[in-house]
Amino acid sequence: MITPGGTLINNDQRIALITGSSRGIGKSIAMQLANNNISVVINYKSQVEAAQKVVTEIRNNGGNAIAVQSDITNPNEVTEMFNQIESELGNVNILINNAGIIKDSLLIRMSEEDWDDVINLDLRSAFLCTKAALRSMLRERWGRIINVGSVIGLRGQKGQANYAAAKAGLVGLTQTVAIEVASRNITVNYVAPGYVETDIVEHLSPERKAQILTRVPLGRFAHPDEIASIITFLVSDEASYITSQIIAVDGGMMIS
Repeated sequence: MITPGGTLINNDQRIALITGSSRGIGKSIAMQLANNNISVVINYKSQVEAAQKVVTEIRNNGGNAIAVQSDITNPNEVTEMFNQIESELGNVNILINNAGIIKDSLLIRMSEEDWDDVINLDLRSAFLCTKAALRSMLRERWGRIINVGSVIGLRGQKGQANYAAAKAGLVGLTQTVAIEVASRNITVNYVAPGYVETDIVEHLSPERKAQILTRVPLGRFAHPDEIASIITFLVSDEASYITSQIIAVDGGMMIS
């Protein structure tokens, strides 16, 4: 079993790009992968200080990390990011499409801008980064791609049509790409967190938190490390026969 301080097998030259990893779930993923001797790339758009802090923390723990700024909804910037990573570390062979935002509103009130912003960051960026990463993965005949979705993409949620559509789109992207690249020893999986102790949950009112927890059989929110642990396993050699899967880490929400 892979633990936060454990070691993966045969992970020489493993380089992981985690989009949106200056905080929250992305940061936890980066920390766990680095603890497993994987070089990590902290991607951010504007949180430069937070990203550098994660890099420093990883390096202080003996890991290898760099931070790369990029607007991952822009294809030119994505190309520049991958060129920079290749120059400084080597080819990305583990991609975690984690970046995402929410802009909630009932559909009748939702602006086109809020729809586009969520679709672009939560779905378009995964398309652009996956396409860029696959070029070297296909040549090297090895790769791991994890799309961080949400249970909302599997069951919907009032006021989150844009977010649900983006995360549901990631399901289709995951399963299609998994089929296309399986012959090259590349796996593609979808992890669907429930409610996690991140900034979004932290800013909810006590009443709203209590309401949410009535829908979670385990009766608590997840910790980011619990999401990261599943992803750490999925990128390991122990998970080499798992692909095209949707794995909910939701405290039982999908059965409630």
